[in-house]
Amino acid sequence: MERRDLPVFGGWNPFKELARIENELNRLFGEVIPAGKEIQALQVWAPRVDVYEKDDKIIVEAEIPGAKKEDIEVKIKDNNLIIRGEVKKDEEKKDENFYRRERFYGKFERVIPLPQEVKPEEAKATVENGILKIEIPKAQAEKEIKIDLQ
Repeated sequence: MERRDLPVFGGWNPFKELARIENELNRLFGEVIPAGKEIQALQVWAPRVDVYEKDDKIIVEAEIPGAKKEDIEVKIKDNNLIIRGEVKKDEEKKDENFYRRERFYGKFERVIPLPQEVKPEEAKATVENGILKIEIPKAQAEKEIKIDLQ
């Protein structure tokens, strides 16, 4: 009996077909977009974040290793936190000496919808050890007020 690792439907293997489509797309984009430095200029990555509530604040912590304070921009618009910037290389190194290259350099951007209304004018941001920490005070909920009839 033949062993099948992937499901086959009537002789048709959807995973094999997806792999074929991926190879075709990679080939197509390889012909259209030249490899090398031009591709790095087109890439934008999104930092990983933790979003949590503590006391009366929303806290957002984002991993941005290697980013300098002056290369990071933080905004709040329409109750969304926008983090963008760039991690720049310190120096150019020759490719022939690399055994592995996994660190990413370039522009980054992340838009995070905030879980509730905040006071953007009172937000504070700090960067330490590659972690951007943003503390945003929550807006006070509307108080219920009884109105006496006259």
